[in-house]
Amino acid sequence: MAYNCRFFHLVVLILLVSVHKEALATKHVVGGSNGWDESTDFDTWSSSQTFKVGDQIEFKYTSGLHSVVELPSESAYKSCNIGSPLDSLNGGSNTVKLDKAGTRYFTCGTSGHCEQGMKVKITTVGADASSSSTTSPSSPADASSATTATASASSSKAQFLSFFTLIGSLVLAVVQFNVW
Repeated sequence: MAYNCRFFHLVVLILLVSVHKEALATKHVVGGSNGWDESTDFDTWSSSQTFKVGDQIEFKYTSGLHSVVELPSESAYKSCNIGSPLDSLNGGSNTVKLDKAGTRYFTCGTSGHCEQGMKVKITTVGADASSSSTTSPSSPADASSATTATASASSSKAQFLSFFTLIGSLVLAVVQFNVW
């Protein structure tokens, strides 16, 4: 009976850690406070972010005016060739999970918007990579992006501390109740 109780507690502990690890993922709103809009400088925005495996990117835009098209290659991205998309999304709000390291390319499917710069390249690094984006902003738009990145980093640190608080509480409970 004691073995079954220990096994049950171990399973619960593993589930809690797994669920909390998922909560540590960051959700990046593409374009920051401007969202998915042709007035946003997506190169500056994306270079101020660190995208890790498990994170999500959220496209927020005016439905009917914009859409999201995932392109298959860098050459399609550079030439704004949306003829063979990997995915097409619409509806005004779409979330894409970054499930593996590598580079993904997105653009707006509305005619002419890609050519006007409404496209973004997202490079995802392994989940254990550290943030290395610490450049100072050179314009108000850059300052907005830097503020968004700082808020995201602060949120990640809070989630990280929360994770270790949870683990500490679980260890304390195990020791206190002599479960093991």
